[in-house]
Amino acid sequence: MIKLFVPGRLCLFGEHTDWAGHYRTMNADIAPGAAIVTGIEQGIYAEVEKSKNFEVTSEAMQINEHWRDFSCRMDEQALKRVARSGDFFCYCAGVASYMLQWYKVGGVRIKITDMTLPMKSGLSSSAAICVLVARAFNLIYNLNLNTMGEMNIAYVGELRTSSRCGRLDQACAFGVKPNLMTFDGDEVEVRPLNVKKHLYWVFADLCGTKDTIKILSDLNKAYPFASNEQEELLHKALGEQNQRFVDQAVQYMATGQVEALGRLMTETEEVFDRQVAPLCPSELTSPKLKAVLADEHIKSLTYGGKGVGSHGDGSVQFLAKDEACQKQLTDYLIGLGMPAYKLTIQPVHTVRRAIIPVAGFGTRLYPATRSLKKDFFPIPCPDGMVRPVILILLEELIQSGIEEICLVLGSKEERQLYADFFERPLGAEHTGKLNAESREYENRILDIGKRLHYVYQREKRGFGHAVYQAVGFARNEPVLLMLGDTLYRSASNKPCALQLIEAYERFNKLLVGLYPVALDQVSHFGIMSGVWEDQDERVLQVNGLSEKPKASHAEEFLGVRNKKGEKEYCSVFGQYILTPEVFMQLEADIEAADSEGDHVREIELTSALDKVREQSGMIGFRLKGERFDMGNPRALAETVAAFSGFEK
Repeated sequence: MIKLFVPGRLCLFGEHTDWAGHYRTMNADIAPGAAIVTGIEQGIYAEVEKSKNFEVTSEAMQINEHWRDFSCRMDEQALKRVARSGDFFCYCAGVASYMLQWYKVGGVRIKITDMTLPMKSGLSSSAAICVLVARAFNLIYNLNLNTMGEMNIAYVGELRTSSRCGRLDQACAFGVKPNLMTFDGDEVEVRPLNVKKHLYWVFADLCGTKDTIKILSDLNKAYPFASNEQEELLHKALGEQNQRFVDQAVQYMATGQVEALGRLMTETEEVFDRQVAPLCPSELTSPKLKAVLADEHIKSLTYGGKGVGSHGDGSVQFLAKDEACQKQLTDYLIGLGMPAYKLTIQPVHTVRRAIIPVAGFGTRLYPATRSLKKDFFPIPCPDGMVRPVILILLEELIQSGIEEICLVLGSKEERQLYADFFERPLGAEHTGKLNAESREYENRILDIGKRLHYVYQREKRGFGHAVYQAVGFARNEPVLLMLGDTLYRSASNKPCALQLIEAYERFNKLLVGLYPVALDQVSHFGIMSGVWEDQDERVLQVNGLSEKPKASHAEEFLGVRNKKGEKEYCSVFGQYILTPEVFMQLEADIEAADSEGDHVREIELTSALDKVREQSGMIGFRLKGERFDMGNPRALAETVAAFSGFEK
């Protein structure tokens, strides 16, 4: 049994531009479409499992007063007939028919356990159910579809019904976060957006009537070629003007210019009224929408507002001034008889803390580790300096904007070693022998010492247990984890750690750096399996983790297909962005072992990461750089030669 949640979606800017941008296939003078779309907190919850037939049942009575449980044999023509029936579950059958036609899958049983998404309110309830069905088949039958693949199948499946959905409707596949979608002919691209400050949105059902099919029909008459001045104004509104609005909105969201973002909403609505609405006056005169937007009390609580989806008297959205205004506005709209909902788009926490576990003894580097911890092994660097491993790692973190660093030590006795190096000034007898550059470098080392924190792993219970010792340091925020026996070198102008931090700010979920390795090397690393989310093959939607698998297992189950159809093997790079959920899972794993009286069981990080992945998802990100292992004698020798540049 797999539990799923798919949200509805709210188009913040760029309505209608998905289908308008599609007409570029016939008229190259049409500007590409662009829209900012976000998933919302309301959606569809379901439990799915394999079945002989295609079945959809519901415990959520609010889906539809005419709902009845549905079952159909997995027959393509039978499913297509249901898809054309017009009932709510026709959307489900449309997607199922496509899956059967192209993937030859068996059946799926879907039990909808809850439905918090309003119906027919411009929030794409039909698209949400289509995405849910596509995702159910994908996960149940291990089809290895990425999110874009699920979205495309949901779109085609809905088109097999009487619905005429747009390409942006299925943006709900990307979860509850804002995305920029662009529509250039048949090409659709999706990019996550950064948000600097909290955005307190409110949207409400106007409880009016509108005919979406009529609106789309009338507006589509102006495409692909405008035949009069009014149609030219429509092309401009959905083309170059919309592109300007969307570009500004992206900038305002990224820089926290909330008031300007609200004003932009109002400006886009004015353009819609002047240049779009006249082409369908019977549906877009929108008396209820205009009355609510003109309400002076609402204006006092908001920075701006506009229509939703195809517009008309369907739904309205506002950007409230703050959380208190958001609540007041929601209550006020409900008091007017309009179901209202809050949507708070939260800024992504910029990663400012990092953890480096250095508690291990370094058995494979014995006997050198009797007197010298392996993170203090000297490494000649290309600039002529010889640095200990730990200093190289700490400098990369600081160059990446990290402000505080926690070292996980094996005992309190080890603390003095780091204090001597990073906190005690070099004696005058040695400082006097240094050149000016080296004396300045002394100050940098002492400055690093001010950023260090220490925790201790008193029990040797595995890597996950070591990481968990820093739970208090993490403060329920995302943190960067870096291995203490691996060095990294960027192939770009940004350190590897900074590349990972910036990727986290795009995706806002558990993130693991990935690194391709040969098949005969997989048994030395954690290996990720999944599907590429982007054309550049840098973003991997991870669907499984395996710790040091055998080559035969990796070859059969863990290969990731590239654009050439070849299998690649994606190992863990050695840098992670851990979310608070990871620490919660580690705590649960420790408590489970302790409750069984097993106080020596190793607590593995890989296991915790995989459990979080199942619940919240995980992204693997290919960094532009190299890693250098120094965990054994051969690797250490190779690292010294490669990292220093001696091998050249």
